[in-house]
Amino acid sequence: MATLRELKGRIGSVASSEKITGAMKMISSAKMHKAETALRQLRPFRDQIETIIANLLASDATFESPLMTPHASVDNLAVVVWGSDDGLCGAYNTNIFKQLVLQIDGYRKSLGDKTRITVVPVGAKIAKAVLKLHLPGVEVELPQDVDSKTTEVRDFTWRLRDGFLSGKYDRVDVLYMSFKSVSRQRLETMELLPVTLESFSKEEAGTAESKPYLFEPSATVIFERVLPMYLLAVVQDIFTENRASEQAARVMAMQSANDNAKKLHDQLQLEFNKLRQQAITTELLDIIGGQVK
Repeated sequence: MATLRELKGRIGSVASSEKITGAMKMISSAKMHKAETALRQLRPFRDQIETIIANLLASDATFESPLMTPHASVDNLAVVVWGSDDGLCGAYNTNIFKQLVLQIDGYRKSLGDKTRITVVPVGAKIAKAVLKLHLPGVEVELPQDVDSKTTEVRDFTWRLRDGFLSGKYDRVDVLYMSFKSVSRQRLETMELLPVTLESFSKEEAGTAESKPYLFEPSATVIFERVLPMYLLAVVQDIFTENRASEQAARVMAMQSANDNAKKLHDQLQLEFNKLRQQAITTELLDIIGGQVK
């Protein structure tokens, strides 16, 4: 049985842990709100670009772009997967990695065993996990000067674009955690390249048909310039969502750790009080016994 001194020391350690997890939760919460604000500021830019593309598609012009042209076959597939650079975020990276393995299995079934899959991990923790993958036909390509905290994503986006245009990749897919709320993040998978325009040709294009537009210098020139901007906006959006999701996962992990520390603190305090009461009772009985004698 633990002594009073040992219990007091353990109570002090747990109380310190409770304070640390509480402080880390507050820090992560502040970072999450910052990323969430950045996400809200970015969305109007992406929405406006999508609206412009919808208006262009609703016109009579014919649009073609190498970014939209599917390759004859998908022999080389790139999968960009986002994770975190830091730990203490619960099962965040584990869930992403598990989904990546399932995704690779799905590619094998749909594309065949001959397709070479290149995994591009963004984030030190997910990169460490991905490097342990030893699957036939699967390679890992670590991006240079890019991590999950990167805010300047232009060069990274253009490298993916150039890889697709040069034929290094026949298709580029992305896997990331989409931020919904503090307690809810959802894994998303989408085809980044070639760019598919189905999302532009539904509701947005439908509302654009009734509006007359004059395009200067021309609809084709505008389309060729706006499409890369859309690609950049999507990648920037993914980076921001990943940061917000990571911090949200860390907030929940720190909340869970804080709750467990508080529960343990209460249990130790109760045990300490019982042991102290027992010691006091024993001393009183000794005193009473001595007086009787």
